[in-house]
Amino acid sequence: MAQPSRRVFVKTTMGALAGSVFFPLISIAAPGKPETTNVELGFIALTDSAPLIIAKEKGFFSKQGMTGVELKKQTSWAVTRDNLELGGERGGIDGAHILSPMPYLLATGKITKSNKPLPMFILARLNTQGQAISGSKEFLDEKLKVKAPNLKSTVDKKNSSGDKFKAAVTFPGGTHDLWMRYWMAANGVDPNKQADLVVIPPPQMVANMQSGTMDVFCVGEPWNERLVNKKLGYTITQTGEIWKEHPEKAFSMRADWVKKNPNSALRLLMAVQQAQKWADNPANTKEMAEILAEDKYVKASVEDLLPRLQGTVDYGDGRVVKNSPYKMLFWANNASFPYKSHDAWFVTENMRWDYLPKSTNIKDLVNQVNRSDLWRAAAKANGYGNGPAGDSRGIEVFFDGVKFDPANPAGYLKSLKIKSMK
Repeated sequence: MAQPSRRVFVKTTMGALAGSVFFPLISIAAPGKPETTNVELGFIALTDSAPLIIAKEKGFFSKQGMTGVELKKQTSWAVTRDNLELGGERGGIDGAHILSPMPYLLATGKITKSNKPLPMFILARLNTQGQAISGSKEFLDEKLKVKAPNLKSTVDKKNSSGDKFKAAVTFPGGTHDLWMRYWMAANGVDPNKQADLVVIPPPQMVANMQSGTMDVFCVGEPWNERLVNKKLGYTITQTGEIWKEHPEKAFSMRADWVKKNPNSALRLLMAVQQAQKWADNPANTKEMAEILAEDKYVKASVEDLLPRLQGTVDYGDGRVVKNSPYKMLFWANNASFPYKSHDAWFVTENMRWDYLPKSTNIKDLVNQVNRSDLWRAAAKANGYGNGPAGDSRGIEVFFDGVKFDPANPAGYLKSLKIKSMK
């Protein structure tokens, strides 16, 4: 019996996507012809949008035959949400640089305008670490850090003035919201009762701090660096200090687009992986900062972008660290791989703060959205191997000693003293 050609094998295997969410793609050697070369992808003005921007600017998308990739700058995560719900055919977008929990909130219909589930796939993690919690210069004397036993007294003092302590985040249930909540709760402050959590788009964080409308904020770079450079505040903690090598942004696409265009989706993913490897090469860091600095992308100075990309962190309170172990990673240490165990934490934390119901089946939801199989297929087609041995990175340990066992999310939730599960 004649063996099928590679092209026939790939087309047959990729075609299985249309019929099943959980088809195996591990053995694919190369993608088939793209069903379409055009797609609209969204991004926010943040350093961690780099993999999509580099894939466009350095020709990785084009080399994969995806010559019509259009990157659309989004003004906020709420706009990203709305444009994903619209989809490319209705003037929106079909994929995005996105906060890792958002595809889960979309897939469950918790944040869609229609209140209907919007099936989404996470194809890759775009980066780990590289965010920060920053404070107003008003609190410089408090010397707040990741372990902040004086946070409660600082918050109480502010609240007693009649002006409630305000903490800005970028989207309800998103990564920055969860980092802020975790840090506050671990230091004895109930974020729901003792603070006002306000939502501010990332590029507007510094201006809002300058106007005095917030006390602390959590956001990605380069906005923490800009705050320090403008002497408007200081970095309290890098988020990697809260959870070392934590997952951050994701590359996510509408599931219907991936099902309709499986070869195109695989080619996009291959290009993103190539861009992530390029971005992690120190020889490319300065050029990357110069590309990101352009007005059409992050619209920030190279001085705001480059230092923390290189691992140099001026906290703005006298602390200056070089070669920080908490700098942003794009590819190193499996930064690109979408561990299901990490997504299980995001879902669990969204349950903790009532963004998702406590009845949520964590494992089923993660398996529905997280497409680590596609990531492995793209990596293999790129000649990068097959990725980590499994879909779990194992037990994670946070700065306060709390452990998250992805095999026992209920035990983790039970151990937390401050939460708002109904």
